[in-house]
Parts: sequence; structure tokens; C-alpha cells
Amino acid sequence: MKYRNLGKSGLRVSEIALGSWLTYGKSVEEQTAEKCIQTAYESGINFFDTANVYERGAAEIVLGKALKNYNRSSLVVASKVYFPMGDGPNDRGLSRKHIFESCDASLKRLGMDYLDLYQCHRYDPTVPMEETLWALDDLQRQGKILYAGVSEWPADKIQKAHKIAKEHNFRPLVSNQPIYNMIERYIEVDVLPVSVANGMGQVVFSPLAQGILTGKYKAGQQVPEDTRAANKKLNDGMQKYLQNELLLETIAEIEAIARELEVTLPQLALAWILRHPGVSSAIIGASRPEQIEDNIKAVDVELTDEILLGINQLLLNVSSFKPRS
Repeated sequence: MKYRNLGKSGLRVSEIALGSWLTYGKSVEEQTAEKCIQTAYESGINFFDTANVYERGAAEIVLGKALKNYNRSSLVVASKVYFPMGDGPNDRGLSRKHIFESCDASLKRLGMDYLDLYQCHRYDPTVPMEETLWALDDLQRQGKILYAGVSEWPADKIQKAHKIAKEHNFRPLVSNQPIYNMIERYIEVDVLPVSVANGMGQVVFSPLAQGILTGKYKAGQQVPEDTRAANKKLNDGMQKYLQNELLLETIAEIEAIARELEVTLPQLALAWILRHPGVSSAIIGASRPEQIEDNIKAVDVELTDEILLGINQLLLNVSSFKPRS
């Protein structure tokens, strides 16, 4: 495994992180989840990402139980706050009240004394940004979180947050967690430049586009029965990809490049993400330990300018550079 600093902070995170969205506490049995986490840890992954909203806390419980087997100081554990965790008017958003109460609840579910990284899961237009940043700064002063970041924030809000933090002497945000892969590339337009300018690292999710960039799905063919796309509970976000014949044909062409390089398509897709110095880590999801063993080899894949040019030419007609609605 290789490691990078999280933005300009001193925190070192594995280039491949293990996430728990759509997997742990939901579609993956707890015993299998623990095996995946064990495989990740033993392979050098130190960065584990979750969120309170993932199955209403179940993912945090599964992750915390599995990570108790390891030295806490060897782990970088991240969670998030924003989405509803109850029906009350203060059970959501980025108010000081919800942030404080959610942090305490996440720590309890994880069985930990502190979080390495605590992230605002989305931007909240109903709460003054000063209030949100003040709450995050206080949590850091209390030692409940070590670093703070955001997820899927637009560039102008990221810039505003750093301006406010500087004015009030708050600790700066160190990371942003956006979607980023060969298909979804909107962060290249302004989020990446603004983040780099402000010392923030990207910890990107869905690097394989929920499995579309694994090569499992072929144009004109039925979806394999044992895949996420065949699971109606998990495949909502995949339909726009599966129904795009041009996209699936393009992915087949990129997979041919991977074969020439003697790597798998997931390894190539992850290496393509890690090519960018503004990316600190790519968060993979895994339902089997073998997927982790395959994915982590991406850190050793080197892509020449010629290969990158060829890939990007193929992607021109299928990549999106607009934020998701």
C-alpha cells in the first residue's frame, strides 16, 4: 500500500480506502464484512469511511465492532453528519445541535473516543456557515474529532468556508468527499482547483461507478444475476449507466487497454483517479475480500501520458462534467 497526506494536513491515509456505503449493515452479512475489513487492514489500508446515515447507524456498528481488533492509533476512521437520523426538526442538517449530538452518537456506535475525520455530508443552506464551522472547530478543541471535512460541497461554498475559517481563526477544512470516476468528472471543472488552492485533499467515493467500471456489464447483454445491478434494492443509481449503450461500449474499449497493460479494469479505473495529485484516496466498496485484494494493486499501476490521452479521448463522449442534480 502507498500513502498520501490528506490535503496539506499531516494525516497520512492509504491511497485506497474502504467504505461502507451500500454494503456493511445492509447487503453484506456481518461475518463477511469483518473478513473484508480484516483483508483491508492486513493489506495496508488504514483509512475506513462510514456515515451515520448508512443504514441509520448499522454500518458504523459493524465497522466499529470489526475495528476493535486493531490498534486504534493505526486507523484513520471517518464518519459524516447531515442527513436525517430521526423525524424531529433538529434530527438533520448542520446546526450546532445536530452536529454535536450526531458526533456523540457516531462515537458510541463505533465504540471509539474520537474520529480522525468528521465530514459534513452535504452543504446545508438553512444554517449559517459560521455556526457549522464553529461547531466543527469546538469538536476538534474537545478532541472528539481530529480533522474536519465536507462531502459534495460546490466550489463556491468550499471557498466561502475557508474565508470564514480564516476570519474567525477556525481550524481549516482538510478534505472534500465527492463522487469521482471516469464517468462523473464534474470536480475537475472547479472543485479540484479550489480544493488544491485551499489545501484540501479529495477522498473520492464511487470510483468504480457502483460497479459499472468493473467490466461486469456488457452492451446488449443481460445483467449478471449475482451482481449489484440485479439487486433492485441497490441498483437505483446504476440504471442511467446500464441504459447507456455508448457508455458500455466505451468501457469495453477501456477494458481492452487494461488487458494490454495486464491489469484489471478496476485497477486501471482506480489508477486513473489516483493519477491526480489533488486526490488523497479513493474509497472502494467491497462485498468480498477478493475484490479488495484486486483493487489495492491499483496503487502500483503507472499510466503514461500516452495511455492517459488515449483513455481521455475515449471518455469525451460519455463523461459528465456537470454536478449531479
